[in-house]
Amino acid sequence: MNDNCSRNKKDSERTARSPVVIAAAVAFFGVLGMLIVDHGPWSRPKVQTAEVAHYKATGDAARAVGATVAPTAPKPAIDPVAPGPKLAQPANPATP
Repeated sequence: MNDNCSRNKKDSERTARSPVVIAAAVAFFGVLGMLIVDHGPWSRPKVQTAEVAHYKATGDAARAVGATVAPTAPKPAIDPVAPGPKLAQPANPATP
């Protein structure tokens, strides 16, 4: 039999480096792509005009154009009993 393994060892080293080089290239181009997308000329903050920046909240802007803003209905203090089996009690109940 032929016990010369030098050629097999060289082949295994070559294939072991290839995935590392490919992974490094993918990581490099991925980081480069993220930097271009996040810091490109199209992602600059846009200056707002005085009319747009005048209102701090959506409710203020709605009232300015004549809309009525009503709060949501409050949740009742006592909820009705839900149909079906009771839920399991928590392991550590919160005590007020």
